[in-house]
Amino acid sequence: MSRMKDSNDRIDNKVYEYRVLRHLSQSELADAVGVSKQTILVMEKGNYSPSLILAFRLADYFGASITDIFNYHKGDEEQ
Repeated sequence: MSRMKDSNDRIDNKVYEYRVLRHLSQSELADAVGVSKQTILVMEKGNYSPSLILAFRLADYFGASITDIFNYHKGDEEQ
């Protein structure tokens, strides 16, 4: 049986770092991956976990792997 998502599970990301290294605005990145500026904003603040498709789009855009940009932490891990 699979474990349901625990309320303490989280996904950290490095979207901000990758965006800044490319000298992109939030709007420019949003346009490049097909989402709104607001989506990029809340993702960078850690308040939004992207769909798998969006995670792949971001990784592809930056020429990185998903695990370079996103890091999953189980709720029972030390923070």
